[in-house]
Amino acid sequence: MDKPRWASKIFRKYFLVMKVKLELFGASRDLSDKDFLEFNIEKKISIKDLKKKIINYVDEKFKGNENYKKIIETSVFCSEDNNIISENYKIKKDQKIGIIPPIGGG
Repeated sequence: MDKPRWASKIFRKYFLVMKVKLELFGASRDLSDKDFLEFNIEKKISIKDLKKKIINYVDEKFKGNENYKKIIETSVFCSEDNNIISENYKIKKDQKIGIIPPIGGG
């Protein structure tokens, strides 16, 4: 039996679970058959912490593929309004974040 949509919203509100949609660009598109990944985050986190979650995802899904990890480590991230954001940027709500890998390896 599926949960009603409102139940999910209530759970996220009271348990501080945020949904981060990571939009994939360039070489990072190899991380999913879609053009995004979604992460449920339990607290406010920085981009630096989000990178760690993405690397954990690579460890689990791609057996620690070092090339994918390098893509994540060398990428920049952008906010919903297409501004480049630093590793200290805090994600405080349900949000879309883009990952933009370097082009041509550098």
